[in-house]
Amino acid sequence: MRLDTLFLENFRNYTAQQITFDPVCSVICGENAQGKTNLLEAMVCLSCGKSHRTRSERELIRFGEEGYRLEASIHTRDRDFLSRIEAGYRRKKRITINKAPARTSADLSQVLNTVFFCPEDLQLIRDGPAARRRFLDASLCQLRPRYGTALAEYQRLHEHKTRILRDCAERPDLVATLPDFNLRMAETGAVLIHYRARFARLLSAYASSAHSECSGGREQLTVAYQTVKTVTDPFGEHPLLVEQLLEHQQAHQHAEMASRQCLSGPHKDDLDVQLNGRCARSYASQGQTRTAALSLKLAAREIHREIMGEYPILLLDDVLSELDPRRQEYVLNRLGNGQVFITCCEEDRLHSLLEGTVFRVDGGAVTAG
Repeated sequence: MRLDTLFLENFRNYTAQQITFDPVCSVICGENAQGKTNLLEAMVCLSCGKSHRTRSERELIRFGEEGYRLEASIHTRDRDFLSRIEAGYRRKKRITINKAPARTSADLSQVLNTVFFCPEDLQLIRDGPAARRRFLDASLCQLRPRYGTALAEYQRLHEHKTRILRDCAERPDLVATLPDFNLRMAETGAVLIHYRARFARLLSAYASSAHSECSGGREQLTVAYQTVKTVTDPFGEHPLLVEQLLEHQQAHQHAEMASRQCLSGPHKDDLDVQLNGRCARSYASQGQTRTAALSLKLAAREIHREIMGEYPILLLDDVLSELDPRRQEYVLNRLGNGQVFITCCEEDRLHSLLEGTVFRVDGGAVTAG
């Protein structure tokens, strides 16, 4: 998988820019707030149809403009593709692949896959469950289109049910609609559990190997998927998962009515990460948690390769500057396969460690060389 060229028009701080990248490694240098991360953000958008930094399309549009356009030429599965996103301009968002309209934004992930890693991800272990769910969702939405569809539907149902719970004191008639929402959330939630459990099993295997290598074999990392307690086997058949999710909803219905919050369902899921049999979030040192976070991200890259047959594009946004030399070396030694994009401020130092092309970003303008 290879991203050859990228065109940006009125995206973030870019006016109009076309860039041809190195097929192996592109080092993107520049001072802060010049547009380095915006480039990687555009690549993420072209892999899943949305930004990882905001939910608002308006924020992606250059100030004073009416819309933006992204276009990328991509080589994957021995074929060439042209993916394009156009948003704003007083029209509905349009996504095309080889000039044919995409059915949904999930179609983009059938062409381009990315694994994005930024300094905030180094706190993936210490952060709350929502951060680890976002990590799961970002990977699975690219790997399994059905998962992306189910996730969007579940989020819609969850928001609607939350509004009902909030408003039912003033509108008691709304309570009668809850059983239907509970059933649909259970049916959709069972799909999420199905895919999350299988991804977590692969994640544990790959991350354990990566962490052992980085720690010199001194530490053992395990990853276990956690969902609602009534689900006794997340690998069970869909009808059984639905039944067990409904059982959990029934047990929490009074608490939901009292709190006016949706308390039951896979929107509460988490990954239990342990080091040497102890909870990493509670007991691991800062260095250990960073190594574990690195292992999870690099494991996700290996899972993409196993399922899709080729490595996804790896996007490292100023991560190396946050790591000590040993962990820097560990990451750099694992970049031998697949295309990599790395942003940094220290051009000379990083360029001496990597083979590739250096691009300089200054005020939303990119120059190579």
